[in-house]
Amino acid sequence: MEFSRISSVLLLCIFVVLSSSVSISSASEEEKEYVLTLDHSNFSEIVSKHNFIVVEFYAPWCGHCQQLAPEYEKAASALSSHDPAIVLAKIDANAEENKEFVEKFEIQGFPTIKILRNGGENVQDYKGPREADGIVTYLKKQVGPASYEIKTSEDVESLIDHKKIFIVGIFPKFSGEEYDNFMILAEKLRSDYDFGHTTNPELLPRGESSITKPTLRLLKPFDELFVDSKEFNVEAMEKFIEEASTPLVTLFDQSPEYSVFLTKYFESAEAKVMFLVDYNHDKIDNFKSLYHEVAGLYKGKGLNFLIGNVPDSQGVFQYFGVKEDQAPVLILQDTEGVNYVKPNVEVSQIVPWLKDYTEGKLKPFIKSEPIPEKNDEPVKVVVAKSLREMVLDSKKNVLLEIYAPWCGHCKKLAPILDEVAVSFEKDPSVVIAKLDGTQNDIPSDTFDVKGYPSLYFRSASGKFTSYDGNRTKEDIIDFIHKNIEPVSESLKDEL
Repeated sequence: MEFSRISSVLLLCIFVVLSSSVSISSASEEEKEYVLTLDHSNFSEIVSKHNFIVVEFYAPWCGHCQQLAPEYEKAASALSSHDPAIVLAKIDANAEENKEFVEKFEIQGFPTIKILRNGGENVQDYKGPREADGIVTYLKKQVGPASYEIKTSEDVESLIDHKKIFIVGIFPKFSGEEYDNFMILAEKLRSDYDFGHTTNPELLPRGESSITKPTLRLLKPFDELFVDSKEFNVEAMEKFIEEASTPLVTLFDQSPEYSVFLTKYFESAEAKVMFLVDYNHDKIDNFKSLYHEVAGLYKGKGLNFLIGNVPDSQGVFQYFGVKEDQAPVLILQDTEGVNYVKPNVEVSQIVPWLKDYTEGKLKPFIKSEPIPEKNDEPVKVVVAKSLREMVLDSKKNVLLEIYAPWCGHCKKLAPILDEVAVSFEKDPSVVIAKLDGTQNDIPSDTFDVKGYPSLYFRSASGKFTSYDGNRTKEDIIDFIHKNIEPVSESLKDEL
């Protein structure tokens, strides 16, 4: 059976950010006025009036949104005096009346920030920092030219950050099809990369200086440090940048300047190979050398490689259900979200294990919490290892909640489900159960989990129904009564 996985963006958040709730610091009414509040009644009208507006899509219960709020307010205050003023806005994307914008702007998690240009006709993802000073610096660049002319060594110093990717167009003159296409590209990708253009390649810190034809140069802080292309078709340039800006082996480095590379890794459509090893391991040099060599051999063949130090990779271990004492460990997640794990790997086992994967010889790894020794609470605990017995093959009527421990809505639902379970205590043909969707793999061919909590009812005959009604005790009980089926005679005798 196939097992579902959460999106790569959320996966990255779990790995990099601690899911702790952070309270919003108090702010005066004047400070709060700088961020415009949008909703379904004014969104289109306000956006259409601005050539440039930044919109945060948030949910009131989201801890990361609460953490961002004071920084977003400070940035809005600072940017209000910019010439021209840069407007920051927010919309409660969790409110039912605003749900149309979640679909329109493809919001997959909170908070999501979008840059809307030309009255909302051009939409780009905000990919900058999440603290006030960083937000201000990033957005000031976004309202300036898409590409800055490099005329002096001082321009190089101010524009090129050696810890980031920088894209330069080198031209004999600033005209012609190549130059025009470069500017189209810069405008299109300006929220992802910094761009510059020059007629003097000798000013650039790396690369050939005797260039006579238009050249696209990508400067980067890893691998070969720079790479050139002579192709100026916009689509071809995009492909070149996408490939050249991805490290051969991405480091699981949580420093802010490296976050863009981690984002690219987890958003990649390719299968992901993760190698977690203690950097103090006595064979670490051998591991790193071979792993880089293998990554080079598989480049362009659908596998994307990452390496992480065990102490820095707690989120990875937790997400995949792998223990630290299993390191050095190889984890592979294919394009369908199916996981494969090789614990306590030796240097000599890396190549054959990957070969077995490409030949379809590996068995998937299923993440599961242990089956509880006692399960005598009104709401029964289900884990991946007991899911088939307690739900999928059960001959009873089962209401299953799939939840996340950090989910506010799940916490509100918990006491209600307890009451529902107590009301059916005298009916052994009905089971109320719950499964932690963050700690257990879930069959995607049976459950279409798009958020938490998700409720499903499996009747005694095996009919599955998703519950989308009101989350009150009375409504849930009424739903169960309408869908309940009599159990078999043989099960009646057992009960």
